[in-house]
Amino acid sequence: MLTADLDRAEEYVAERERLRQGVATDAAPTLRALSASIRLADLEMVYRAKLGHIGGDFSVVDILVTLYWAVLSVDPRHPDAPHRDRFILSKGHCAGALYTTLASCGFFPASALDSFAQPLSPLNGHPNRVKVPGVETNTGPLGHGFPVAVGCALAAKLQGSSSRTFVVLGDGELQEGSNWEAAMTASHYGLSSLTAVVDRNGLQQGATTEDTKQLEPLADKWVSFGWEVREVDGHDHAALLDALRSDRGDRPVCVIARTTKGKGVSFMEDRVEWHHKVPSQEQVETAREELTR
Repeated sequence: MLTADLDRAEEYVAERERLRQGVATDAAPTLRALSASIRLADLEMVYRAKLGHIGGDFSVVDILVTLYWAVLSVDPRHPDAPHRDRFILSKGHCAGALYTTLASCGFFPASALDSFAQPLSPLNGHPNRVKVPGVETNTGPLGHGFPVAVGCALAAKLQGSSSRTFVVLGDGELQEGSNWEAAMTASHYGLSSLTAVVDRNGLQQGATTEDTKQLEPLADKWVSFGWEVREVDGHDHAALLDALRSDRGDRPVCVIARTTKGKGVSFMEDRVEWHHKVPSQEQVETAREELTR
C-alpha cells in the first residue's frame, strides 16, 4: 500500500485550512491554479499509461480540487482518522482525476503516478481502498458508490459523529436504479450530513445521456426524492464552494454541477469519443499549451 508524502501532506493541511476559512472568491484563484496543474499531471499520466478516461477526468477535476482543498476535513498523515469526512468517487472509472488530486494533497508521493495502470501498481484503473490511502471504497461498477456513501452517512448519524459524507456521481450513472433507492433511503433517514455532487457533463460512453436514457428534468427528480438541490457551474470554484459550504437544513443535499467533458482542451471538450481515448504525442503537446495559458 502507498504511504503519505509527509512533507507535502504538512503543506496541504496548512493550505487547506487557510482556504477552508477564507471567502470563496478569495480561494478561487488558488483552486483554479491547482486544477490546471492536476489536469496537466493527469494528461501526462494517461499518455504514459496509454489508458484512462481523460474526458471524464477533466470534467470532474474542479469539483475534486474544491472538495479536497477547501471543504473536506481529511488528513493525509492520518487517512483513517475516525472522525474524518468521507469522500467517495462513485464514477470510479475517473480514478485518474482522483489519484492526481490525492497526490497533490500528499496522500502518496506524486512519483507513484508514473505507475498508473501498470502491472502490480496500486493505482489501478479503478480505485482500491486497500491499496491507496484516501480511497474509502472500491468503485467502478456504476451505481455502487452512492449506496455506500448513504451507509457512511447513516453510520455517522447513528454514532453521533460530526463526520460528513460527500459522493461524486456521473450523470450517466444515474440511469442505474440503485442510485434512486439510495436517494430515497437518504431522504427517509434525514441524512443532512450527506452531499451528492452530480458531474453533469451530458455525455456518457457512446452518446449523450439524453439520447441514451433521458435524465431531465434532473433537479425535479432529486427534489421529488426529498433532497435539497443546488445547481452550479461545475468549473466555477467560487460557485462550487458556496454550494458545498452553504448552511443546510434537515435534508441531504444534491449539487448538480454543470460541466464540460474534456474541460480545458479544445479538441476534447464536449466530444463523446474522449470518454475513453488516449491522446497522441502531438495532441499532448497541444493540450499542454492550452492548459498552461
